Amino acid sequence: MSGSTTSRAATSSASPVRGTVFRETMLGSLRLHDEDRTRRVRLDLTVSARRFLRLLGTTEARATGRIRIAGWADAPDAEGELEISPLARRRIRYRITFTAEGRRLTLDGWKSVTGRSPVASMTVLPYTLYEDGDRIGTGTLRFPLGTQLLPFLASFRFPRREDPGTYLAPRWRGEPGRTEVWYTTITDPDSGSGLWLHHELTAPADGSEPYAHGWAAVFPKDGPVRHARFGPVEWTPQESGFSADEVAVRPGRLSGTAEGDALRWDLTERPADEPLFTFPRWSWRRPLLPAAQMLPAARASYDGTFTHDDTTLRLTAAPGASARIYGHGNARRWAWLHADLGGGDVLEIVAAVSMRPGLRRLPPLVFLRLRRPGSTWPRRPERPAAGWAGAGRFRADITLPVWTVTGRSGLRRIRVEVTQPPDRTLALDYTDPDGSHATCRNSERADAYVLLERWWFGGWRTEAEWTLEGTAHAEVGTR
Repeated sequence: MSGSTTSRAATSSASPVRGTVFRETMLGSLRLHDEDRTRRVRLDLTVSARRFLRLLGTTEARATGRIRIAGWADAPDAEGELEISPLARRRIRYRITFTAEGRRLTLDGWKSVTGRSPVASMTVLPYTLYEDGDRIGTGTLRFPLGTQLLPFLASFRFPRREDPGTYLAPRWRGEPGRTEVWYTTITDPDSGSGLWLHHELTAPADGSEPYAHGWAAVFPKDGPVRHARFGPVEWTPQESGFSADEVAVRPGRLSGTAEGDALRWDLTERPADEPLFTFPRWSWRRPLLPAAQMLPAARASYDGTFTHDDTTLRLTAAPGASARIYGHGNARRWAWLHADLGGGDVLEIVAAVSMRPGLRRLPPLVFLRLRRPGSTWPRRPERPAAGWAGAGRFRADITLPVWTVTGRSGLRRIRVEVTQPPDRTLALDYTDPDGSHATCRNSERADAYVLLERWWFGGWRTEAEWTLEGTAHAEVGTR
C-alpha cells in the first residue's frame, strides 16, 4: 500500500445518549461464619448506567467504590454490578467484588421493594459474602436517610454516553509525515506487575511506504523489566483498530506475540468509564495541533493471559486503560501519567514541549484531566495549558527520577509528584516520520502522590489526597 492511499475507517453516526451517575453510601455490619463477633461495614459506591434509570423497567449499571470492614479490610478498588428494577422485579440487586487479605470476595444481596414499607425496603440491603462460591458471612447494610439523602440526590448526573469502540478507528488518511498510536497500560493486582502494549503506524515524511510496528513490555514486581518488539511490517488498513501480522487491537480484545512467542498476550477489555479527552475534543476531530491524545475509556478492566518467557500472568479484572495518539511525531520533551486513583477517580496528564519553531522555546504545556464520577476538572482541557491569556498556566518540572506538575483552576489547586525508580524504568528509542529519534523512559510501576486542595473560607483545605505505590503509569521523553 502506498503512502498516498487513503485508509477509510467506519465512524459512528449515532448521537451520544445520556446516562445516569450517582453516589451512594451505606452503613451496616458483617458476621463471618468463623467468628463470634460482628464487624462494622461502610460501603461507598459510584454507580454508572449507560441510560436514564427506567423506573418501570430494569437498568443494568456498573459500580465502583470502596468497602471498609472494621479490623479486616479496606478495599478502595471494589467494583461490580447493580440491577435496578424497583417495579418490574421489585428489587435492587448488588454484586460487589473486592479483595481482603489477598482473598477475592463478592458481596451479593438485594433490596426487596414493597409497597407496604417503601422506605425500609428501599434503604435496607441484606447480603451474603462469598469466596469462590462458598458462603463465608452474612450482614445488613442500611442507607442513612438523615445524613445521606441530600448528598445522594445532589450526586445525580446525566452525562453523555459514547461508544469507546468508535475511537479505535484509524485516523490516518494517507498523508505523509504522520504517526498514530494505540497503547494500553495495565496493573495486575495479583502479581503487582505492570504491562505495556504499544501499537504504532508510521507514515514517513518522504512519502515511502507506511509501516506498522510496536512492542510489549512487562514490569514485574520482583525482577528486571522485560520487553520485545514486533514489526515493522506493511500497514494494512483496518475498519477499526490495528493489525500487524499476529498482533491485533480490536474493540474489546488485544492479542499478539513478539520475539518468536517469547512474549504473547490474549486479553479482553471491558470499558468501565466514558471517553476522556486529555487535549480539547476538537483537536482529535480536527488535527490542527502537532499531536493529540485521548482515552476511548478513562478506565477499563482486563481479563486473560500475558506470558513472558516461562511465566504466565492470569489477569482477572485488572485495572488499566487504552489510549490513542495521532500527530506529526513525538514532542521535543514530554511527560505522561495515567493514574487510577480508585473509587472511579482517574488522573491523566500530558506535559510537552513542541518541536515547532516558536513553540519549542516555551515551557512545557500541561494538559491535565482529573475525572471523578460525574465531573471532570478542569472543566475545559485548554485551561491548564493556556490559563487566562497565558497567566495562571499549570507548570511541569520534567526531570528524572522525580517530575512534578502543579496548577490552579477556579477554587481548586493540585500538586502531582511522580517517581520513576531507575530499576522500574525502561528506555526505548522512537523514530519519527521525518527519521529523527527520541528516547522515552517508561515505567508501568511508577509511584505518584496527588494532592487536591480547595479554597474554603480564606484558606486552602485538602479535598482529596492519593498515594500510589507501584501502580501509576508514567513516561518521560527527551531528544
